[in-house]
Amino acid sequence: MRLKDRTALITGGGRGIGRAIALAFAREGASVVVVSRTVSEIEQVAREIREECGREAAHFACDVSNADGVARAYDAASGFFGRGADVLVNNAGIAESAPLAQTSGDLWQRHLSINLSGTFYFMRAALPAMVERGWGRIINVASIAGKTGAPYIAAYTASKHGVVGLTRAAALEVATKGVTVNAICPGYVETEMTTRAVERITEKTGRSAEEALEVLRRMSPQNRLVTPEEVSALAVLLASDDARGINGQAINVDGGSVLY
Repeated sequence: MRLKDRTALITGGGRGIGRAIALAFAREGASVVVVSRTVSEIEQVAREIREECGREAAHFACDVSNADGVARAYDAASGFFGRGADVLVNNAGIAESAPLAQTSGDLWQRHLSINLSGTFYFMRAALPAMVERGWGRIINVASIAGKTGAPYIAAYTASKHGVVGLTRAAALEVATKGVTVNAICPGYVETEMTTRAVERITEKTGRSAEEALEVLRRMSPQNRLVTPEEVSALAVLLASDDARGINGQAINVDGGSVLY
């Protein structure tokens, strides 16, 4: 098992990509803490891990946009593990859409606070112990929107560009410390977030849900959505010793939609 005796903290761990990563890590031997604002979802994921994998698992409620709340959640996770997390996955995020001129200050700030600041707060909490131990892995779930632009998602795009930049800066700071920092940039994934995107397209264009879904599928040269398990497989690799030479990268999982 590639993550035997490792500890992992996953934000946004209650569903979709976060849930898939939590389960994949547990199957590879990690002890896992999942955090989210929705307690019922992370309770279920922790229960699945214990029942399916026979691994230690815990859950803590956390609003990642609140710096004090992040500090409390990280301290609680460290208490559960008996030490700081070996692996941190920043997956919590939101995606809303609006034309730029109609993007409210609140919508803009929500994206920066959750997608970018939340990632920063957890990285700031986790890095000191990783550096002290001389081993650590930080994996930030960004998006192909962190590399390119698209209409109507200015706030989301800006926040994810920020996550990629933060990843690269931190990776260089800790490059000699046994710690790696990388980002995963998925395209459209079979998750609730994509379901909401389909609903928005249907509402605004009058297309059927299937027609809207086909629009998203065709954004990939493979003409399909990515699965959460494809993203979690990459996360397992990046969290393992096999990926010690991968640092400061933003790796696409998108079927070839963005070729850099």
